[in-house]
Amino acid sequence: MIDGAFRAKLRSGDPLVGVFISIESPTTVELLAVAGVDYVMIDGEHNPIAAGEAVDMVRAAEAKGVPAMARVGENTQQVMAKYLDAGVLGVMIPMVNNAADARYVVDSVKYPPMGKRGLAGVRANDFATTPGYTDMANEATVVMVQIETRDGIDNADEIINTDGVDSVFLGPSDLSVALGVPGETKHPLVLETIEQLTEKIVAAGRTAGTIARTPEDYAYWRDRGVQLFLTGANALLLGAAKAYVDGARSAEEGR
Repeated sequence: MIDGAFRAKLRSGDPLVGVFISIESPTTVELLAVAGVDYVMIDGEHNPIAAGEAVDMVRAAEAKGVPAMARVGENTQQVMAKYLDAGVLGVMIPMVNNAADARYVVDSVKYPPMGKRGLAGVRANDFATTPGYTDMANEATVVMVQIETRDGIDNADEIINTDGVDSVFLGPSDLSVALGVPGETKHPLVLETIEQLTEKIVAAGRTAGTIARTPEDYAYWRDRGVQLFLTGANALLLGAAKAYVDGARSAEEGR
């Protein structure tokens, strides 16, 4: 059942901490829910998680009362529809370069008269048994777009101010490439660009988001107006596993 609580939290101004899930695993969703995340972002861009695999991850999120979003690696209505019809509360679309790109996302997520999404009896509307579903979905679904290219930076004002966009997410890795410092996600150029774009996003009444891999990153960007945060499940698993293995080997050397 569609639920507008997550979008309401976005509008409230309160911070939201989530995790990109790159592992095709409902159990991973459950573990993160137990850990207390505010939402999960199923990553269908950099990982081979199709809508058919995502649906069980959405079920796991719903069972634990955690909102599930999806990053969809293609700004195509038919692709976005599969994730939305499977039950995600909204989509994040990468590489949005101009207002036309942003408007296309809105059109794909929202039903008429707000957009152009097609209607069918699907999981998201309890197989056409939910009265007033299109109005409910238009109120509850979330539109997130990513600015992470040179064109996106140059056209940031028109992207940010596109009607129907809820949140603009700033990806440090791709921004570092766009700015000519590949992989240097904390290069002054990258930090300055994210800060300047965040000011514009907040001033426009939208939610600004970015990556925060550590509590220190979170504090830095929270002080600068960012509300929506993500890190990666792979990074969390790798970091914890490496700390454990390195600690065990260090203990062994001390025996």
